Amino acid sequence: MSGWDELFPLPMLPSWVPGAAAGLVSLHLIQKLLFPYFWADLTYLLKVLMYGLRVERYRLRGRIVTVLDKFVQLAEKQPHKPFLIYEGKVHTYRDVDRRSNRIAQVFLHYGNLKKGDTVALLMGNEPDFIHVWFGLAKLGCVVAFLNFNVRSRSLLHCVSSCEPKILIVGADLLRTLEEILPNLQKDVTVWVMTKDCSFPSVHTLVDKIEAASEDPVPVNLRSANNLKSSVLYIFTSGTTGLPKAAVISHMQVLKGAAGLWAFGATGEDIIYITLPLYHSAASLLGIGGCIELGAACVLKKKFSASQFWSDCKKYNVTVIQYIGELCRYLCSQPVKEGEKNHKVRLAVGNGVRNDVWREFLDRFGDIKICEFYGATEGNICFMNHTGKIGSVGRTNFFYKLFFPFDIIKYDFQKDEPIRNKHGWCEKVKKGEAGLLISKVNAKNPFFGYAGNKRHTEKKLLCEVFKKGDLYFNTGDLIVQDHENFLYFWDRIGDTFRWKGENVATTEVSDVIVMLDFIQEANVYGVSVPDHEGKAGMASLILKQNTSLDLEQMYKQVVTYLPSYACPLFLRIQEKMEMTGTFKQQKFRLVDEGFNPSTITDPLYFLDNSKKAYVLLTKEIHEIILSGKMKL
Repeated sequence: MSGWDELFPLPMLPSWVPGAAAGLVSLHLIQKLLFPYFWADLTYLLKVLMYGLRVERYRLRGRIVTVLDKFVQLAEKQPHKPFLIYEGKVHTYRDVDRRSNRIAQVFLHYGNLKKGDTVALLMGNEPDFIHVWFGLAKLGCVVAFLNFNVRSRSLLHCVSSCEPKILIVGADLLRTLEEILPNLQKDVTVWVMTKDCSFPSVHTLVDKIEAASEDPVPVNLRSANNLKSSVLYIFTSGTTGLPKAAVISHMQVLKGAAGLWAFGATGEDIIYITLPLYHSAASLLGIGGCIELGAACVLKKKFSASQFWSDCKKYNVTVIQYIGELCRYLCSQPVKEGEKNHKVRLAVGNGVRNDVWREFLDRFGDIKICEFYGATEGNICFMNHTGKIGSVGRTNFFYKLFFPFDIIKYDFQKDEPIRNKHGWCEKVKKGEAGLLISKVNAKNPFFGYAGNKRHTEKKLLCEVFKKGDLYFNTGDLIVQDHENFLYFWDRIGDTFRWKGENVATTEVSDVIVMLDFIQEANVYGVSVPDHEGKAGMASLILKQNTSLDLEQMYKQVVTYLPSYACPLFLRIQEKMEMTGTFKQQKFRLVDEGFNPSTITDPLYFLDNSKKAYVLLTKEIHEIILSGKMKL
């Protein structure tokens, strides 16, 4: 061996190298121990900054490349790539571009529309929803997405609040149109997605689309030079009253479209969209996200738990969208062989419970759950980029620099933020639940609601920590733990969430008190074991010398309310309890729930199988708790 050493002497390492190596190993161990999420946080933050810089370049240049512009570019770049797959039929990027051109041409010649006009869209999940949306956007119109579950008075309110020149209705929603047509404003022109129609003064669209040119309309009609200009109205059930039209700007559309990319999706992915397109999750995150990636999506008319995984296998789906209820429905399906034999790698959404999250992963395989937090009209968003079970996202010093927010103390009895003797709000400690508020500034604006200045102002908190500051009130209670993970705790005020939708209690009570035998209605949400959100319950006071008409009650709620807003439980009381500020007392009622063993008041249950309210007996209560009855 000595001979070899003489012939080929081994190089001597500098004396500092072992020390440096030991130092690096020590730093790595310290980082893992004290800052375990450092690299995940850094990667996510860099993505946010990259996208923010891109949007800032648009602003400085004075010419915004909108999501629609990007779609048109993709239609030229990859014309034959599938964009939409619907009921087995493939619609390529070119197909969708050309059909949307036809629709733009129709309304350019027949609709008397100009840039900035509003058009309301009442359609279900189908390719023509996207064709019409894109066609109108090519004319520079603001498109209002109407919730097709909303009926009668509430639907009329939605239409009037966004002041459209035109209402476009899908072929499968003509009965809904028939309900509102006699009371619809006369200055709203109605078009239907059919070739012929018997309704008076209603125009047909499909025949005109087929005869229209595929040539694009002038680009200047859709050109945008202001990130803050309105492009959509998306309706949301806020803390009170009827649905409100949240103003969606180019800035919000661009941010929403970046969501799938931020979670790691690519142009090779196939996204499965079963959520309704009128919802921002499906339209902005889903469709917008596909365009941002240049990817394909499978669009479903309506979510089906029994067909979900077979669709995923059939179409090689790699990314799915969810709300909490959707995951629970999938977990409630009978176990089948080969449930992990699919290509799904990402699930993006919000509202899934911890136990369902764990069961979903155990049962359906190694899928990264990408939970996020955000309100349609809000100016703050959190993303759980680490996959921590139960968390809606994570924050740190740098994130708060770009997206300033705070969690403040809240008085649950008075239903308002707590202010100290100086009149300022106070921040909660880590681990405590508080109201999430987000600072409103030039970089994080709040655009409010169309046609309702009062509701816009009600969502803002002034003079929070100092004179002149302004914050957006999310209406959500959030907990931040000692590792800076954020957890959704509850909603505040007169609202609760059921079947993935916000339910405004005042809207429900307003419908109920229209009945001539109801004196007062107090609506609230109650927890049901193994169900996401809270089910609707109404405490009722009957007028003197009247009796409860359950048949009329059922007819009233199913006619005037969306299915998710119909109270599942009724409680008949003799006297309504009030708070010290003369508001209806809900806390005790919420705590007592719907247990006939502990509540002496008469209780009733909305039995969908019988299409009626029935007496809530101990037997029915046990069946509900066991999960054997579909709610």
